[in-house]
Amino acid sequence: MYVRHMPETAECMLRWEKQMLYFIVNEKSRSGRGAQIWKEVQRELVKRGIHYRHYVTEHEGHATRLAVEICAKTDDDICLAVVGGDGTANEVINGITHPEKVRFGLIPTGSGNDLARGLKLSGTPLENLARMLSCMQRGREACTVIDLGEVAWDDCEKPRKFAISAGVGLDALVCKKALTSKLKVFLNKLHLGKLTYLLITVQSLFSMQTTEAAVRLDETPERKLDRIIYIAAMNFKAEGGGVPMAPKADATDGKLSICSVHGIPKWRTFLCLPFLVAAKHTGIRGFDIDDCGTCEVRLKDPMVLHADGEYCGDVTKLQFRCLPGMLRVML
Repeated sequence: MYVRHMPETAECMLRWEKQMLYFIVNEKSRSGRGAQIWKEVQRELVKRGIHYRHYVTEHEGHATRLAVEICAKTDDDICLAVVGGDGTANEVINGITHPEKVRFGLIPTGSGNDLARGLKLSGTPLENLARMLSCMQRGREACTVIDLGEVAWDDCEKPRKFAISAGVGLDALVCKKALTSKLKVFLNKLHLGKLTYLLITVQSLFSMQTTEAAVRLDETPERKLDRIIYIAAMNFKAEGGGVPMAPKADATDGKLSICSVHGIPKWRTFLCLPFLVAAKHTGIRGFDIDDCGTCEVRLKDPMVLHADGEYCGDVTKLQFRCLPGMLRVML
């Protein structure tokens, strides 16, 4: 495993309240723009005299391994920040083995940045850094505590945590295609990366196969749904570059918002997409939103599953679960 970090003598000019700040950096995010942003952040850290260490991800899954190693340190208060997109943040969150001693930070450099949107992070990378450092200086009590979600499927060895959303069907298919999309690379260069998800959604809707599902929310009786387009478990309001799937979702209420589209023709779903983008889809027949702590889904046929945009597999049985107050965020 290759880990790159600054030599100890160059990591800081002084110890800032004796607190080490760890960074996990994806330099390839936003088609390489992440590397430029990190250099800018680095200069500011040195200027401020912040004691820090950074690690650069080299391959898929690397950020999770790095987070596990950082969390294994003896410190009882670990400040761990991500410089990357939603996928890198998800990997790091899944590597946080001791959430009770971790403070999480984010400098978004992705194309979708739905986690940053949900956390109401705005401004330049240096403004986000300044905000995070201010919270860090004020202590653990200044952090914002949010819920996470967790999804288990079929015979998975380990459930996967998510901060934004997880789902099966169209939204997962779009996320899977976006991971290797040449269109995404092209639009990122034009600073139009958010359009990737919308364009792939339209492209995928009419080619995907629908199926039937049995859904159970908490302890309620099981419901049968037909012609499933998607079932998404939302922790925040939006996914896919800002599409407000669950306009009233709240990442601090101890519940997930389960959004499903079913029982309507694909052409009708297509006509309703503008309402979905405008958060005007609630109340439309075939578009359901329910809040719950757990949601069990059994599908007649396999569908693609994602967690925070990361492909998990093609599954027939899954469970979404809310993990209340699991992550302490420096905002």
